[in-house]
Amino acid sequence: MRLTTMTDYAMRLLMYVGRHPDRLCTIAEVAQAYGISEPHLMKITHRLAQRGWLETIRGKNGGMRLAHPPEEINLGAVVRDTENDLALVECFLDDNSCTLSGQCMLTGIIEGALQKFMQHIDQYTLADIIPQPCSSTALQPALIKFHKPKATEDSL
Repeated sequence: MRLTTMTDYAMRLLMYVGRHPDRLCTIAEVAQAYGISEPHLMKITHRLAQRGWLETIRGKNGGMRLAHPPEEINLGAVVRDTENDLALVECFLDDNSCTLSGQCMLTGIIEGALQKFMQHIDQYTLADIIPQPCSSTALQPALIKFHKPKATEDSL
């Protein structure tokens, strides 16, 4: 499975904006920080705002900020909102023309793998992937901290 560039850039955008909660961020600065084209990033910003992940403010001093605290932005939900198609194989489609439809056991295996993937990513929020600023007294290099997944009923 491979996520689209749109999902990758959406995650980067949310991470960037999440690291700057004290101010509005602009498309231009995010595009420059990640080397993404501004028109492409504008489409992603628009979609994230439509879905309620970002709040955008127009005008000369406008920009964007998170619409919710990072702890409330579920990564699985963002993936579902940015991926146009999670049909990993043709037989997942309503109008598939696979001659093995209804007879192939691989469909169930792949469906189970996709469900496990989404269940795993559902355990994390934006807060889990926002790099934490280094303490000025810390001697170790800055590393992205990945938190343990939150306990779910299935994992208990």
